[in-house]
Amino acid sequence: MTIAVGDTLPAATFKTMTPDGPSDVTTEELTKGRKVVIFGVPGAFTPTCHNNHLPGFLAEYDAIKAKGVDEICVVAVNDVFVMNAWSKATEADGKITFLADGSANFSRAAGLDIDASGFGMGIRSKRYAMIVDNGVVKVINIEDTPGKAVASSAEALLTSL
Repeated sequence: MTIAVGDTLPAATFKTMTPDGPSDVTTEELTKGRKVVIFGVPGAFTPTCHNNHLPGFLAEYDAIKAKGVDEICVVAVNDVFVMNAWSKATEADGKITFLADGSANFSRAAGLDIDASGFGMGIRSKRYAMIVDNGVVKVINIEDTPGKAVASSAEALLTSL
């Protein structure tokens, strides 16, 4: 079942890169007592994710933060090293938190997984954007087509903040 407005994020652990190397961060640590924007993408460096989706959140970073958002995070079913390379390649390091969901544990638990085996990508994340306040989903926009970033764009999410 796909996560919906009013649901609590499922317990899951992501990997993120720190100056000391890979580190774990749980959904609870990430969201407890905080307002967080989380957007999910099928894969780091993939065309729509790299050229459209992530750049929109970088462009709207100040506007999103001005609405009281504590942190902006991107989730992808990639390993922490790929996510770290993507962060550096997009100059998003220090603005957007890159969360590696390498085994799709969060994506599956939230019902946000897709089977992209037909494209040689295996299990991936749907494209989405959500606002989470103290662990509870307040807004979630899920794309009907993974190759588009319209409903899940930063601009669309800003209208709900």
